[in-house]
Amino acid sequence: MISIESYNSMKHIIKFKAQCSKFKVQSSKLKAQSSKFKGKKVQFSNFKGKKIMSVQDLGISVDTVWMLLAAMLVFFMQPGFALCEAGFTRSKNTANILFKNFVDFMVGSVLFWFVGFGFMFGSDGAGFIGMPNFGDLSFYHGDLPTEGFLMFETVFCATSATIVSGAMAERTKFSMYCVYSFFISLIIYPVEGHWTWGGGWLCNSEAGSFMMNTFGAAFHDVAGSAIVHSVGGILALVGAICLGPRLGKYRNGKSTAIPGHNLMAAALGVFILWFGWFGFNPGSQLAASGEVNRVAISHVFLTTNLAAVAGGLGTMFTSWIKYGKPSFSLTLNGILAGLVAITAGCDLVSPAGSFIIGLLAGIILVFSIEFIDTKLHIDDPVGASSVHGVCGIFGTLMTGLFALDGGALYGGGFGFFGAQCFGILCIDLWAAATGIILFWGIKKIAGLRVDKRIEEEGLDIYEHGESCYN
Repeated sequence: MISIESYNSMKHIIKFKAQCSKFKVQSSKLKAQSSKFKGKKVQFSNFKGKKIMSVQDLGISVDTVWMLLAAMLVFFMQPGFALCEAGFTRSKNTANILFKNFVDFMVGSVLFWFVGFGFMFGSDGAGFIGMPNFGDLSFYHGDLPTEGFLMFETVFCATSATIVSGAMAERTKFSMYCVYSFFISLIIYPVEGHWTWGGGWLCNSEAGSFMMNTFGAAFHDVAGSAIVHSVGGILALVGAICLGPRLGKYRNGKSTAIPGHNLMAAALGVFILWFGWFGFNPGSQLAASGEVNRVAISHVFLTTNLAAVAGGLGTMFTSWIKYGKPSFSLTLNGILAGLVAITAGCDLVSPAGSFIIGLLAGIILVFSIEFIDTKLHIDDPVGASSVHGVCGIFGTLMTGLFALDGGALYGGGFGFFGAQCFGILCIDLWAAATGIILFWGIKKIAGLRVDKRIEEEGLDIYEHGESCYN
């Protein structure tokens, strides 16, 4: 007889042999699978190549999404301008003002797509103006999708035209407004845009170029203090001069205040503009992928916000000291003044520099609005010529002083500052000359201003047959 111990020992041996046999079968299968995998080694190598390409493609996709998001933010500035302008003017003209802001974008979008994009970016920056594209976008070759870049540039074009609306509010024929908005989007903005962002002579930093030979530096305006805002501000000033003041604005040689009807709407408009500026300035980097770009847009976010804050504080305390009370309406414009001023050099200046630029712009704004109104007797209902014109020029010049690399205050000499002075002079002389021809031409040919009765009773009913408030 077999003892219990022997039986258990034999049982374990049999079980162990079975497990060994099972292991051999699994080992054979594993070898077969390994042999099969080795046969596909080349395919795995190809997959690795595709993985690297997909990472590069992901970077371009991220940059494209960032550019389009920024374009959406800048587009959202249109209702900001509309609310701000409507709030600073009288209720009887509100529908007219809102309508004009829609017209700016509708007209500007069609014209810039059809010919303006070619005028601005055609001919590789050569010559006075690029070649019209007539809706064909194939001429442009960039890293990002052309259609997306077109949309990004379109919203900037519409912004420049919209600025003019505020200075000429409450007394301009709607039909003639459509005419001059047409020419701003068609010719005035694309030409000076061609000289700068279109790769033209003002921003040409190549060795042997005119700017490098003359100043040792190219003109710099990363997001449009000069190219967008000062152009809009100068056109606004010329248009307001040509149009003349509103009825009852100046009596016996003295300026009479004509208060806006809704400061709440104006305040909401400024909040929206402030928000949209985070697309206007950081979006001009046109990229978000990679360390360089994420650091750059973060820096621009900070400098943009600090300038806005400083502009508002500068205006608030200046008006408080000058008039005895802090002015809310002026402070709203002070915030915009800081934003406009930092737009040219938001990528080049330090956070402290952006605060100083914004603060000075907010202080200058108070004196500029008063001077244009009480001394020059130019009626600008929303202060567009001061906010965008004066502060746009100021910010462009300050970039030449406060830029960390090349700025005069940081040991860079005055070459870059000279380039900024020359650039803003060329751009604004172009805006002034074309504005004079445009507005005085319209005035002589068809009349720019509505009749006295229409102005007194409001443009909403007579120009559009409807009122904003019922």
